[in-house]
Amino acid sequence: MPSIEISTDKSRLDVAFIQGFLKDIYWAAGRTMDEVQTTIDASFCFGIFVDGRQIGFARVVTDYVVFAYLMDVFITPTERGKGYSSLLIKAMMEEPQLRQVKIWRLATTDAQFLYEKFGFKALAHPEKMMEKIVN
Repeated sequence: MPSIEISTDKSRLDVAFIQGFLKDIYWAAGRTMDEVQTTIDASFCFGIFVDGRQIGFARVVTDYVVFAYLMDVFITPTERGKGYSSLLIKAMMEEPQLRQVKIWRLATTDAQFLYEKFGFKALAHPEKMMEKIVN
């Protein structure tokens, strides 16, 4: 049985591994190494490791009380289907430093089933949400 560990220690994160995945995925296409490092520095991060090797990543942008936004959640394709994404989300939802957060949000086009297991649902009032996208 493999040894599975989820860590919030940023020094353990393999930034090249993270950037290598993100640069080709639809929501982060083209993100540079410097940009990935900046997002890590500005976020509460989680790495998931199997037998000491990083296989996934997620980060939370938060104020630790009112709001938290899940971002860049992924498991490397060769390790999918083994329950690792559920372990990662569970660890994020149970993280002591995030226990006070009242509102959790995320955006996904293809993994609603995963997040629904943890109580996420479509926005009750999407008409109240706004965004500004700068290219």
